[in-house]
Amino acid sequence: MQEPPFAAVLTGVGDRGRDVVRVLWTVTGLSAWHSARLCASVPVPVVENTWFEAADGAAALLRAAGAEADVVCGSCTRGIPLDGRPVDPGPCAARAWSASDCPASRS
Repeated sequence: MQEPPFAAVLTGVGDRGRDVVRVLWTVTGLSAWHSARLCASVPVPVVENTWFEAADGAAALLRAAGAEADVVCGSCTRGIPLDGRPVDPGPCAARAWSASDCPASRS
């Protein structure tokens, strides 16, 4: 079965807003103005419909800049925390995946 798409979601900007804008500019390719608008719109997806490694890398860059960011499974919309555990250990909400096969359920 094909892996689902993932997204990096900006959930908080923190006190280093300029650094976060720079990272958004780099990650998304948007202008500085549009990147600043994203910061004002949290929570907002920054990178969508991509593989896990790309979403995780974008979220890591945002966290390094002082922002709060999550990686979200595109199939079941559950967030994947930093330690690799699912936020909600319940079954996957997507019909295509069983609870054991859902990527958000794996460590």
